[in-house]
Amino acid sequence: MTTGNAILLFVSFGISAALGPLLIPVLTRLKVGQTERKEGVASHLKKAGTPTMGGIMILIAFLIPMLFQIRTQPRLLPILVMTLGFGLIGFLDDYLKVVLRRSDGLMPKQKMAFQIALTAVFVVYLWLREPACLDVMLPFTGGRVLTGTAVHVIAALAAFIVIIGTVNGVNFTDGLDGLAASVTSVVCIFFFVVSVVYGEGIEGAAAAMFGALLGFLVHNANPARVFMGDTGSLALGGFVAASAYMMRMPLFIVIFGLIYLVEVLSVIIQVTYFKKTGGKRIFKMAPIHHHFELCGWSETRIVTIFSIITILLCVLASLARA
Repeated sequence: MTTGNAILLFVSFGISAALGPLLIPVLTRLKVGQTERKEGVASHLKKAGTPTMGGIMILIAFLIPMLFQIRTQPRLLPILVMTLGFGLIGFLDDYLKVVLRRSDGLMPKQKMAFQIALTAVFVVYLWLREPACLDVMLPFTGGRVLTGTAVHVIAALAAFIVIIGTVNGVNFTDGLDGLAASVTSVVCIFFFVVSVVYGEGIEGAAAAMFGALLGFLVHNANPARVFMGDTGSLALGGFVAASAYMMRMPLFIVIFGLIYLVEVLSVIIQVTYFKKTGGKRIFKMAPIHHHFELCGWSETRIVTIFSIITILLCVLASLARA
């Protein structure tokens, strides 16, 4: 790690960690508290009222060092825009839910429309300014890349599924103290290593986000004093998806981001099976981390195991990239 990247990491960590004692009391006074469903995991009822929207800490800690980087590293700009853009969508959703007390926040159609619009902006940017990012690298082929106009068209269209799916996968992963932040911290390390080894030029963003997440975990580790809310989880999804595209590695999300995918699939499978069978369930509760909770696993154990699995998946993805 270069001195510059180390500075990014420590600055973003310091900002995120320092914002906790400043922001958490403000959120508490504003009564920006988490609500827990009565039909949810019983042990989570004690979390009701814990301040949410803590993703603001992550966004600020990521934004400040990035503003100094994009002047000399313009490839970081689309990652910054996607992170802040999806974070803004999440902030609006959180604000409507916990501040204006509109229980559903953004309507599903509204949230999807915003996500599609932001993804479209990103795809158009890549098409016009970074067309090589629409090339598709194939895993386990020694770095073989598919390119050409036809590939770019398919990749641009597929981006709407890949990006929005990834964003919502991270959103579903944010259900336990420290889970989304811990898993995504591991992904940040993977991005950093791959970017440095293969000269992808996004290691600054990976270092800054890693530091921001570590600082946030100071306050979000079990027992959490603050939750990231959709403000944080959607922002992290935007960061992960944009970073993968900037390195031409959207197919690799299935490998290093398998936890996100499993979280989404567990919800889809549960809902589909419930409707088809008139109320039967495959999992005790979805997303799948709640299933393990109801099987008797502690939150700390689930976070630890999911993080270990992500470490192994990132090693596998590194081998797939070689």
